[in-house]
Amino acid sequence: MIQIRMMITIWSLFLLLTTACTENSPDTDPKNPPVEISLSEQNLLRAMELTDSAVSAHFTGAGMAMARYYNPYTEVRSNETGSVWMYTAAIEAVNAVLHGLQAQKEHGNAKLYDENFDKYTELLAQLYDNLDYYQGTFELVSYTQTKEWSVYGVNRGNAKGTAKVEGIENVYDDQMWLVRELLESYKITGETAYLEKAEYLTAYVLDGWDTTRNPDGTERGGITWGPGYVTKHACSNGPMVSPLVWLHEIYKDKSDEITYRYIDAEDKQTRKTMQMSKSEYYADFAKKVYDWQKDQLLRSDGVYDDMRGGCSPGNPQTETIDGTVYRKGISCQDRVGPAISYNSGTMLSGAADLYRATNENTYLQDAKDLSDDSFEYFAKLNQTHDGYYSYDISGFNNWFNGVLMRGYVDVHPAYGSAADYINTFQKNLDYGYENFLYEGFLPTNLLVGWSLTDNNNRTEGMFNFAFAAEYAVLSRYELTK
Repeated sequence: MIQIRMMITIWSLFLLLTTACTENSPDTDPKNPPVEISLSEQNLLRAMELTDSAVSAHFTGAGMAMARYYNPYTEVRSNETGSVWMYTAAIEAVNAVLHGLQAQKEHGNAKLYDENFDKYTELLAQLYDNLDYYQGTFELVSYTQTKEWSVYGVNRGNAKGTAKVEGIENVYDDQMWLVRELLESYKITGETAYLEKAEYLTAYVLDGWDTTRNPDGTERGGITWGPGYVTKHACSNGPMVSPLVWLHEIYKDKSDEITYRYIDAEDKQTRKTMQMSKSEYYADFAKKVYDWQKDQLLRSDGVYDDMRGGCSPGNPQTETIDGTVYRKGISCQDRVGPAISYNSGTMLSGAADLYRATNENTYLQDAKDLSDDSFEYFAKLNQTHDGYYSYDISGFNNWFNGVLMRGYVDVHPAYGSAADYINTFQKNLDYGYENFLYEGFLPTNLLVGWSLTDNNNRTEGMFNFAFAAEYAVLSRYELTK
């Protein structure tokens, strides 16, 4: 009995001491209560942390050459330089962070904005300045003209403006992702140079639209993967819809005009030009690109195939009309898979933007159907971790999936059910961050973690930036949903 009483006394003293220590600790002191932050702010802080770590690890020198891979366990950068697409992922992350900071300020958190906005604006300018290492100049024979263009090649050159860009050395989708980010940069900074470059690259991309005519006089339509290709891809059409809508909105109440080049529908060969308002031109093209992809690549299960192939011959051809050489039109008959998440993601964003701009219910219904069908197709419950939805992360899918998530976020204002789909990305990111964050990096597989072998923990730069961008997009979503 005495022993029991002694044990009770000792336990009581322990509880008293523990309570006293807890009450006097800084975390629970009534005068210094713990600081609680919103999910939105937490998301943005994590986005900035991931962005800063990726920039520090993947970029070297004044020219910001991007190492494609980095291993945080061995601190080794790869010698392989990232492509322009991979480089653009960094711009995407910084733009998303800037939008997140702006949203914080608009919702009363000016401190976070004041402490960080200028820093990321300067980083954005540096990224664009060194983007010119991927730029080069060449002459292109297109469906309606021959013109010299300065565009962005797949690979980095040794000096600014010296990149190889002829033929298959540049692709239209790379320019499209840059147009998107340039317009995002313009919206958040107001720098007209970003808008001007976006419109220049838009002109180049739309010069790749197949304006040649079918026997019934309708346009063949579609944009090939690049000027050196004949296949027409979902990835070289869908990403352009939203930027075209944004350009329409920028010029909606302005009188600016543009020269529209086309082929006569009657004789099917005479090249013509006409002046039309920029707002109308961009809106019309957004609808045309959207309609082409929906008509040519939408599958019976509601998601999008990869491309139209089976072209013969398999390389670009030219024809001479009235003494002038033009590119021949292309009719690819074979629809080729597989379905890839970002091809549905770009069409989700495109449908959402077209619905906002036109208020046409067709786009809203498309957005709803594609949201449901794409989630059913791409998200797999309990496949990797009980209670979590997994998305394919093979190849480049980690970045592709971020485009799908952004599509759900864009659709959400008009379709509240998309919130359930968005939440799966929040859960996966948080699981990876809270269980596997290492030296500011997340593993390629957010639900499984790192390899036990240090040398196997090499990460893609564009994935590191993709995770950062997702967190930043989710931060803004939490404030505006």
